[in-house]
Amino acid sequence: MATKVLMPQLGESVTEGTISKWLVNVGDTVKKYDSLAEVTTDKVNAEVPSTVSGRITEIVVQEGETVAIGTLILYIEESGEAGAPQVKTEEAQVPSQPVAPAPEAQANVAVAATEHPVRSQAAHPDGPKQRYSPAVMALSQEHGIDLSRVVGTGAQGRITRKDVQAIIDAGGQQPVAPVHQETPVPTTVTQADMPQITSAPTTSPASTPSAAVHADIPVASGDQIIPVTSIRRTIANRMVQSKHEAPHAWTMVEVDVTNLVAFRNQAKDEFKRKEGLNLTFLPFFIKAVVESLKEYPMINATWAGDKIIVKKDINISIAVATEDALYVPVIKHADQKSVLGIAKSVDDLAARTRAGKLTMDDMTGGTFTVNNTGSFGSVLSQPIINSPQAAIMSVESIVKRPVVINDMIAVRSMVNLCMSLDHRVLDGLICGRFLQSVKQKLESVGPDTKLY
Repeated sequence: MATKVLMPQLGESVTEGTISKWLVNVGDTVKKYDSLAEVTTDKVNAEVPSTVSGRITEIVVQEGETVAIGTLILYIEESGEAGAPQVKTEEAQVPSQPVAPAPEAQANVAVAATEHPVRSQAAHPDGPKQRYSPAVMALSQEHGIDLSRVVGTGAQGRITRKDVQAIIDAGGQQPVAPVHQETPVPTTVTQADMPQITSAPTTSPASTPSAAVHADIPVASGDQIIPVTSIRRTIANRMVQSKHEAPHAWTMVEVDVTNLVAFRNQAKDEFKRKEGLNLTFLPFFIKAVVESLKEYPMINATWAGDKIIVKKDINISIAVATEDALYVPVIKHADQKSVLGIAKSVDDLAARTRAGKLTMDDMTGGTFTVNNTGSFGSVLSQPIINSPQAAIMSVESIVKRPVVINDMIAVRSMVNLCMSLDHRVLDGLICGRFLQSVKQKLESVGPDTKLY
Protein backbone atom coordinates (compact mmCIF):
# COMPACT_ATOMS: atom_id res chain seq x y z
CA MET A 1 0.00 0.00 0.00
CA ALA A 2 1.51 3.30 -1.10
CA THR A 3 1.25 6.15 1.39
CA LYS A 4 1.50 9.81 0.49
CA VAL A 5 3.51 12.15 2.68
CA LEU A 6 2.41 15.77 2.49
CA MET A 7 4.18 19.00 3.43
CA PRO A 8 3.13 19.52 7.08
CA GLN A 9 1.90 22.67 8.77
CA LEU A 10 4.96 24.04 10.56
CA GLY A 11 3.47 26.88 12.55
CA GLU A 12 0.59 29.31 12.54
CA SER A 13 0.24 31.46 9.40
CA VAL A 14 2.92 29.39 7.64
CA THR A 15 1.67 28.65 4.12
CA GLU A 16 4.66 26.96 2.48
CA GLY A 17 7.93 25.18 3.18
CA THR A 18 11.20 24.45 1.41
CA ILE A 19 12.82 21.02 1.26
CA SER A 20 16.31 22.07 2.29
CA LYS A 21 17.67 18.52 2.44
CA TRP A 22 16.36 15.00 1.87
CA LEU A 23 17.53 12.56 4.55
CA VAL A 24 16.40 9.50 2.55
CA ASN A 25 16.73 8.20 -1.01
CA VAL A 26 14.45 6.16 -3.25
CA GLY A 27 14.75 2.52 -2.19
CA ASP A 28 15.63 3.28 1.42
CA THR A 29 13.71 1.49 4.17
CA VAL A 30 12.42 3.68 7.00
CA LYS A 31 10.70 3.08 10.31
CA LYS A 32 7.81 5.07 11.72
CA TYR A 33 9.04 8.42 13.10
CA ASP A 34 12.34 8.27 11.20
CA SER A 35 13.24 11.69 9.81
CA LEU A 36 12.56 12.03 6.08
CA ALA A 37 13.63 15.57 5.25
CA GLU A 38 14.76 18.89 6.64
CA VAL A 39 12.23 21.61 5.90
CA THR A 40 12.78 25.36 6.09
CA THR A 41 10.08 28.01 6.50
CA ASP A 42 10.24 31.69 7.34
CA LYS A 43 9.66 30.76 10.98
CA VAL A 44 11.43 27.50 11.72
CA ASN A 45 13.69 24.72 10.52
CA ALA A 46 12.28 21.28 11.27
CA GLU A 47 12.55 17.62 10.32
CA VAL A 48 9.56 15.80 8.83
CA PRO A 49 9.07 12.37 10.46
CA SER A 50 7.61 9.33 8.71
CA THR A 51 4.12 8.27 9.75
CA VAL A 52 4.60 4.66 8.63
CA SER A 53 7.28 2.01 8.20
CA GLY A 54 8.15 1.04 4.66
CA ARG A 55 10.27 1.67 1.58
CA ILE A 56 10.71 5.00 -0.20
CA THR A 57 9.31 4.57 -3.72
CA GLU A 58 9.32 8.10 -5.06
CA ILE A 59 10.54 11.56 -4.04
CA VAL A 60 8.20 14.07 -5.64
CA VAL A 61 9.66 17.41 -4.49
CA GLN A 62 13.34 18.07 -5.04
CA GLU A 63 15.80 19.77 -2.70
CA GLY A 64 15.49 23.56 -2.87
CA GLU A 65 11.87 23.49 -3.99
CA THR A 66 9.27 25.55 -2.11
CA VAL A 67 5.76 24.12 -2.03
CA ALA A 68 2.48 24.91 -0.29
CA ILE A 69 1.34 23.21 2.90
CA GLY A 70 -0.45 19.96 2.03
CA THR A 71 1.54 19.35 -1.17
CA LEU A 72 2.60 15.77 -1.88
CA ILE A 73 6.35 15.42 -1.28
CA LEU A 74 7.03 11.68 -0.99
CA TYR A 75 5.63 8.16 -1.52
CA ILE A 76 6.26 5.34 0.96
CA GLU A 77 5.28 1.72 0.27
CA GLU A 78 4.19 0.39 3.64
CA SER A 79 5.76 -2.79 5.00
CA GLY A 80 3.44 -5.81 5.28
CA GLU A 81 3.01 -7.92 8.36
CA ALA A 82 5.67 -10.55 9.05
CA GLY A 83 7.90 -8.96 6.44
CA ALA A 84 5.58 -9.82 3.53
CA PRO A 85 5.40 -6.95 1.06
CA GLN A 86 1.98 -5.54 0.26
CA VAL A 87 0.92 -4.81 -3.28
CA LYS A 88 -0.27 -1.38 -4.29
CA THR A 89 -3.99 -1.34 -4.91
CA GLU A 90 -6.13 1.03 -6.90
CA GLU A 91 -8.67 1.41 -4.08
CA ALA A 92 -8.07 4.03 -1.38
CA GLN A 93 -7.82 2.55 2.10
CA VAL A 94 -7.68 5.35 4.63
CA PRO A 95 -6.52 4.25 8.09
CA SER A 96 -9.40 4.16 10.56
CA GLN A 97 -7.24 5.51 13.39
CA PRO A 98 -4.91 8.50 13.10
CA VAL A 99 -1.33 7.73 14.06
CA ALA A 100 -0.15 9.61 17.13
CA PRO A 101 3.26 11.28 16.76
CA ALA A 102 6.14 10.15 18.92
CA PRO A 103 7.29 12.55 21.63
CA GLU A 104 10.62 12.98 19.89
CA ALA A 105 9.05 14.09 16.64
CA GLN A 106 10.45 17.53 15.83
CA ALA A 107 7.62 18.83 13.62
CA ASN A 108 3.95 18.29 12.93
CA VAL A 109 3.48 14.82 11.53
CA ALA A 110 3.04 14.93 7.77
CA VAL A 111 -0.41 13.87 6.66
CA ALA A 112 -0.59 10.33 5.29
CA ALA A 113 -3.21 9.05 2.84
CA THR A 114 -3.52 6.16 0.44
CA GLU A 115 -2.25 6.85 -3.06
CA HIS A 116 -4.64 7.98 -5.78
CA PRO A 117 -2.57 7.68 -8.97
CA VAL A 118 -3.53 9.74 -12.00
CA ARG A 119 -3.93 7.70 -15.16
CA SER A 120 -3.65 9.11 -18.65
CA GLN A 121 -6.41 8.31 -21.13
CA ALA A 122 -3.91 7.40 -23.85
CA ALA A 123 -2.04 4.12 -23.53
CA HIS A 124 1.73 4.20 -23.42
CA PRO A 125 3.14 2.79 -26.67
CA ASP A 126 5.28 0.27 -24.79
CA GLY A 127 2.72 -1.08 -22.35
CA PRO A 128 -0.26 -0.28 -20.13
CA LYS A 129 -1.71 3.08 -19.22
CA GLN A 130 0.67 5.54 -17.65
CA ARG A 131 0.71 6.48 -13.99
CA TYR A 132 1.80 9.82 -12.57
CA SER A 133 0.90 12.21 -9.77
CA PRO A 134 -0.97 15.53 -10.07
CA ALA A 135 2.32 17.32 -9.36
CA VAL A 136 3.94 15.62 -12.36
CA MET A 137 0.95 16.53 -14.53
CA ALA A 138 1.14 20.19 -13.45
CA LEU A 139 4.90 20.34 -14.12
CA SER A 140 4.50 18.78 -17.56
CA GLN A 141 1.71 21.17 -18.51
CA GLU A 142 3.74 24.14 -17.30
CA HIS A 143 6.63 23.22 -19.57
CA GLY A 144 4.72 21.77 -22.52
CA ILE A 145 5.81 18.15 -21.95
CA ASP A 146 3.71 15.45 -23.65
CA LEU A 147 3.52 12.72 -20.99
CA SER A 148 2.40 10.12 -23.55
CA ARG A 149 5.93 10.31 -24.98
CA VAL A 150 7.68 9.92 -21.60
CA VAL A 151 9.00 6.59 -20.33
CA GLY A 152 8.64 6.46 -16.55
CA THR A 153 11.44 5.18 -14.33
CA GLY A 154 9.38 4.91 -11.14
CA ALA A 155 7.73 1.86 -9.62
CA GLN A 156 5.56 -0.02 -12.14
CA GLY A 157 6.56 2.43 -14.86
CA ARG A 158 5.33 5.49 -12.96
CA ILE A 159 6.42 8.80 -14.47
CA THR A 160 8.18 10.72 -11.71
CA ARG A 161 8.90 14.39 -11.31
CA LYS A 162 12.56 13.59 -11.90
CA ASP A 163 11.70 12.10 -15.33
CA VAL A 164 9.95 15.28 -16.40
CA GLN A 165 12.61 17.54 -14.90
CA ALA A 166 15.31 15.68 -16.85
CA ILE A 167 13.49 16.49 -20.09
CA ILE A 168 13.14 20.13 -19.07
CA ASP A 169 16.82 20.36 -18.17
CA ALA A 170 17.73 18.89 -21.55
CA GLY A 171 15.88 21.68 -23.33
CA GLY A 172 12.49 20.02 -23.65
CA GLN A 173 11.09 17.40 -25.97
CA GLN A 174 11.77 17.50 -29.67
CA PRO A 175 8.37 18.79 -30.80
CA VAL A 176 6.48 17.51 -33.80
CA ALA A 177 5.42 21.09 -34.28
CA PRO A 178 6.97 24.21 -32.73
CA VAL A 179 6.05 24.31 -29.06
CA HIS A 180 6.39 27.33 -26.80
CA GLN A 181 8.84 26.65 -23.94
CA GLU A 182 8.55 28.80 -20.87
CA THR A 183 11.70 30.30 -19.40
CA PRO A 184 12.77 28.06 -16.50
CA VAL A 185 12.61 29.61 -13.07
CA PRO A 186 16.07 29.84 -11.43
CA THR A 187 16.63 27.21 -8.77
CA THR A 188 16.25 28.58 -5.26
CA VAL A 189 18.89 27.89 -2.64
CA THR A 190 18.13 26.63 0.83
CA GLN A 191 18.20 28.71 3.98
CA ALA A 192 21.39 27.01 5.07
CA ASP A 193 23.25 28.22 1.96
CA MET A 194 24.71 31.68 1.60
CA PRO A 195 23.51 33.48 -1.54
CA GLN A 196 25.87 32.79 -4.41
CA ILE A 197 26.98 35.95 -6.19
CA THR A 198 27.55 35.62 -9.90
CA SER A 199 28.71 38.05 -12.53
CA ALA A 200 25.98 39.49 -14.72
CA PRO A 201 25.85 38.13 -18.28
CA THR A 202 27.53 40.20 -20.92
CA THR A 203 24.66 39.44 -23.30
CA SER A 204 21.34 41.19 -23.07
CA PRO A 205 18.69 39.76 -20.72
CA ALA A 206 16.51 38.85 -23.69
CA SER A 207 19.20 36.58 -25.11
CA THR A 208 19.86 34.80 -21.81
CA PRO A 209 17.68 31.67 -21.52
CA SER A 210 17.37 31.72 -17.73
CA ALA A 211 17.99 35.34 -16.79
CA ALA A 212 17.12 35.81 -13.11
CA VAL A 213 16.11 39.41 -13.73
CA HIS A 214 12.79 41.12 -14.26
CA ALA A 215 12.41 41.93 -17.92
CA ASP A 216 11.98 45.67 -17.22
CA ILE A 217 15.21 46.00 -15.22
CA PRO A 218 18.33 46.33 -17.37
CA VAL A 219 21.50 44.51 -16.34
CA ALA A 220 24.82 46.02 -17.27
CA SER A 221 28.11 44.21 -17.62
CA GLY A 222 29.74 43.92 -14.20
CA ASP A 223 26.46 43.99 -12.27
CA GLN A 224 25.97 41.23 -9.73
CA ILE A 225 22.94 38.97 -9.57
CA ILE A 226 22.12 37.39 -6.19
CA PRO A 227 19.55 34.57 -6.37
CA VAL A 228 16.66 35.02 -3.94
CA THR A 229 16.70 32.28 -1.31
CA SER A 230 13.47 30.51 -0.47
CA ILE A 231 13.36 32.01 3.01
CA ARG A 232 14.04 35.52 1.69
CA ARG A 233 11.19 35.09 -0.80
CA THR A 234 8.88 33.92 2.00
CA ILE A 235 9.81 36.86 4.21
CA ALA A 236 9.20 39.24 1.30
CA ASN A 237 5.80 37.74 0.62
CA ARG A 238 4.77 37.98 4.27
CA MET A 239 5.92 41.59 4.55
CA VAL A 240 4.00 42.56 1.41
CA GLN A 241 0.95 40.73 2.75
CA SER A 242 1.19 42.54 6.09
CA LYS A 243 1.49 45.97 4.46
CA HIS A 244 -1.30 45.14 2.01
CA GLU A 245 -3.81 43.79 4.55
CA ALA A 246 -3.11 45.88 7.66
CA PRO A 247 -3.50 49.67 7.39
CA HIS A 248 -0.28 50.72 9.08
CA ALA A 249 -0.04 53.86 11.20
CA TRP A 250 3.09 55.01 13.00
CA THR A 251 3.95 56.94 16.14
CA MET A 252 7.06 57.64 18.23
CA VAL A 253 8.14 58.92 21.63
CA GLU A 254 11.58 59.79 22.96
CA VAL A 255 12.62 58.54 26.37
CA ASP A 256 15.27 59.78 28.78
CA VAL A 257 17.04 56.58 29.89
CA THR A 258 19.97 58.25 31.65
CA ASN A 259 19.10 56.58 34.95
CA LEU A 260 18.58 53.21 33.25
CA VAL A 261 22.01 53.43 31.63
CA ALA A 262 23.64 54.27 34.96
CA PHE A 263 21.82 51.43 36.76
CA ARG A 264 22.69 48.85 34.11
CA ASN A 265 26.36 49.92 34.04
CA GLN A 266 26.51 49.61 37.82
CA ALA A 267 24.85 46.17 37.92
CA LYS A 268 26.20 44.42 34.79
CA ASP A 269 29.49 43.07 36.20
CA GLU A 270 27.90 41.49 39.27
CA PHE A 271 25.07 40.17 37.10
CA LYS A 272 27.54 38.51 34.72
CA ARG A 273 29.46 36.97 37.61
CA LYS A 274 26.36 35.52 39.25
CA GLU A 275 24.25 34.57 36.23
CA GLY A 276 26.85 33.88 33.55
CA LEU A 277 25.27 36.10 30.90
CA ASN A 278 25.45 39.74 29.88
CA LEU A 279 22.89 42.20 31.19
CA THR A 280 21.79 44.10 28.08
CA PHE A 281 19.26 46.92 27.80
CA LEU A 282 16.68 44.85 25.90
CA PRO A 283 15.24 42.98 28.95
CA PHE A 284 14.46 46.33 30.61
CA PHE A 285 12.56 47.51 27.53
CA ILE A 286 10.66 44.22 27.26
CA LYS A 287 9.78 44.36 30.96
CA ALA A 288 8.40 47.89 30.55
CA VAL A 289 6.39 46.81 27.49
CA VAL A 290 4.95 43.80 29.32
CA GLU A 291 3.83 45.89 32.29
CA SER A 292 2.23 48.43 29.94
CA LEU A 293 0.42 45.70 28.01
CA LYS A 294 -1.25 44.74 31.29
CA GLU A 295 -2.55 48.29 31.56
CA TYR A 296 -3.61 48.48 27.91
CA PRO A 297 -4.61 44.92 26.92
CA MET A 298 -6.13 46.12 23.64
CA ILE A 299 -2.58 46.47 22.29
CA ASN A 300 -2.20 42.73 22.88
CA ALA A 301 -4.86 41.92 20.29
CA THR A 302 -5.37 40.39 16.85
CA TRP A 303 -7.64 41.30 13.94
CA ALA A 304 -9.77 38.28 12.96
CA GLY A 305 -11.98 39.58 10.16
CA ASP A 306 -15.37 39.90 11.86
CA LYS A 307 -13.96 40.18 15.38
CA ILE A 308 -11.00 41.39 17.42
CA ILE A 309 -9.34 38.87 19.74
CA VAL A 310 -7.69 40.28 22.85
CA LYS A 311 -5.11 37.73 23.92
CA LYS A 312 -4.92 36.67 27.54
CA ASP A 313 -1.29 35.53 27.43
CA ILE A 314 1.47 38.07 26.88
CA ASN A 315 4.00 36.43 24.60
CA ILE A 316 6.70 38.76 23.28
CA SER A 317 8.22 38.12 19.85
CA ILE A 318 11.80 39.33 19.41
CA ALA A 319 13.68 39.71 16.14
CA VAL A 320 16.93 37.74 15.82
CA ALA A 321 19.08 38.11 12.70
CA THR A 322 21.22 35.38 11.17
CA GLU A 323 23.61 35.79 8.25
CA ASP A 324 20.87 35.62 5.63
CA ALA A 325 17.50 35.86 7.38
CA LEU A 326 15.52 37.34 10.24
CA TYR A 327 13.70 35.07 12.69
CA VAL A 328 11.12 36.07 15.31
CA PRO A 329 11.14 33.60 18.24
CA VAL A 330 8.76 34.12 21.15
CA ILE A 331 9.24 34.66 24.89
CA LYS A 332 6.22 32.81 26.29
CA HIS A 333 4.38 34.23 29.33
CA ALA A 334 6.73 37.20 29.51
CA ASP A 335 4.46 38.85 32.08
CA GLN A 336 5.45 36.15 34.57
CA LYS A 337 9.18 36.79 34.23
CA SER A 338 11.56 39.13 36.02
CA VAL A 339 14.26 41.13 34.24
CA LEU A 340 16.55 38.15 34.89
CA GLY A 341 14.01 35.71 33.45
CA ILE A 342 13.56 37.82 30.34
CA ALA A 343 17.34 38.18 29.95
CA LYS A 344 17.76 34.40 30.11
CA SER A 345 14.98 33.88 27.56
CA VAL A 346 16.49 36.42 25.15
CA ASP A 347 19.94 34.86 25.47
CA ASP A 348 18.61 31.32 24.97
CA LEU A 349 16.42 32.15 21.97
CA ALA A 350 19.16 34.16 20.27
CA ALA A 351 21.71 31.36 20.73
CA ARG A 352 19.36 28.65 19.42
CA THR A 353 18.29 30.82 16.48
CA ARG A 354 21.85 31.28 15.29
CA ALA A 355 22.56 27.58 15.85
CA GLY A 356 19.49 26.61 13.80
CA LYS A 357 17.92 24.77 16.75
CA LEU A 358 14.61 26.58 17.15
CA THR A 359 11.51 24.44 17.46
CA MET A 360 8.07 25.11 16.04
CA ASP A 361 6.83 26.04 19.51
CA ASP A 362 9.59 28.66 19.82
CA MET A 363 8.22 30.47 16.76
CA THR A 364 4.49 30.49 17.45
CA GLY A 365 2.07 32.24 19.78
CA GLY A 366 3.55 35.75 19.78
CA THR A 367 1.12 38.54 20.72
CA PHE A 368 3.36 41.65 20.48
CA THR A 369 6.79 42.22 18.91
CA VAL A 370 9.74 44.18 20.31
CA ASN A 371 12.38 44.86 17.66
CA ASN A 372 15.85 45.95 18.81
CA THR A 373 16.91 48.01 15.78
CA GLY A 374 19.17 50.10 18.01
CA SER A 375 21.62 47.20 18.15
CA PHE A 376 22.98 48.24 14.75
CA GLY A 377 22.86 52.00 15.33
CA SER A 378 19.40 52.91 14.00
CA VAL A 379 17.83 55.98 15.61
CA LEU A 380 14.50 56.00 13.74
CA SER A 381 12.55 53.26 11.97
CA GLN A 382 9.05 52.32 10.82
CA PRO A 383 8.69 48.58 11.45
CA ILE A 384 6.26 46.34 9.56
CA ILE A 385 3.70 44.63 11.78
CA ASN A 386 4.33 40.95 12.47
CA SER A 387 0.95 39.64 11.29
CA PRO A 388 -1.48 38.70 12.79
CA GLN A 389 -0.38 40.86 15.74
CA ALA A 390 -1.85 44.35 16.03
CA ALA A 391 1.35 46.29 16.76
CA ILE A 392 5.15 46.23 16.87
CA MET A 393 7.62 48.49 18.70
CA SER A 394 11.21 49.20 17.72
CA VAL A 395 13.79 50.18 20.34
CA GLU A 396 16.30 52.50 18.70
CA SER A 397 19.89 53.26 19.62
CA ILE A 398 20.59 54.99 22.93
CA VAL A 399 22.49 58.19 22.17
CA LYS A 400 23.67 61.15 24.22
CA ARG A 401 21.89 64.37 23.23
CA PRO A 402 21.56 67.87 24.67
CA VAL A 403 18.09 68.32 26.16
CA VAL A 404 16.40 71.12 28.08
CA ILE A 405 15.63 70.35 31.74
CA ASN A 406 14.25 73.15 33.94
CA ASP A 407 15.26 75.69 31.29
CA MET A 408 18.81 74.40 31.36
CA ILE A 409 20.68 72.36 28.75
CA ALA A 410 21.93 68.98 29.92
CA VAL A 411 23.49 65.99 28.22
CA ARG A 412 21.22 62.98 28.62
CA SER A 413 21.01 59.41 27.28
CA MET A 414 17.98 59.39 24.98
CA VAL A 415 16.23 56.66 22.99
CA ASN A 416 13.38 56.71 20.49
CA LEU A 417 10.59 54.13 20.72
CA CYS A 418 8.88 53.70 17.33
CA MET A 419 5.54 51.91 17.08
CA SER A 420 3.58 50.69 14.06
CA LEU A 421 -0.06 49.80 14.62
CA ASP A 422 -2.87 48.09 12.74
CA HIS A 423 -5.46 50.84 12.41
CA ARG A 424 -8.24 48.25 12.12
CA VAL A 425 -7.61 47.30 15.76
CA LEU A 426 -5.95 50.33 17.34
CA ASP A 427 -5.98 54.10 17.10
CA GLY A 428 -3.53 56.82 17.99
CA LEU A 429 -5.06 57.59 21.37
CA ILE A 430 -4.59 54.18 22.98
CA CYS A 431 -1.17 53.71 21.37
CA GLY A 432 -0.05 57.11 22.58
CA ARG A 433 -1.11 56.24 26.11
CA PHE A 434 0.62 52.88 25.86
CA LEU A 435 3.90 54.47 24.77
CA GLN A 436 3.66 57.05 27.54
CA SER A 437 3.27 54.19 30.02
CA VAL A 438 6.38 52.46 28.62
CA LYS A 439 8.24 55.78 28.77
CA GLN A 440 7.26 56.38 32.41
CA LYS A 441 8.41 52.92 33.46
CA LEU A 442 11.78 53.24 31.72
CA GLU A 443 12.44 56.70 33.13
CA SER A 444 11.67 55.46 36.66
CA VAL A 445 14.40 52.79 36.61
CA GLY A 446 16.89 53.43 39.40
CA PRO A 447 18.82 51.87 42.30
CA ASP A 448 15.65 50.30 43.70
CA THR A 449 14.78 48.48 40.47
CA LYS A 450 14.59 44.73 40.99
CA LEU A 451 16.33 42.35 38.62
CA TYR A 452 15.09 39.15 40.26
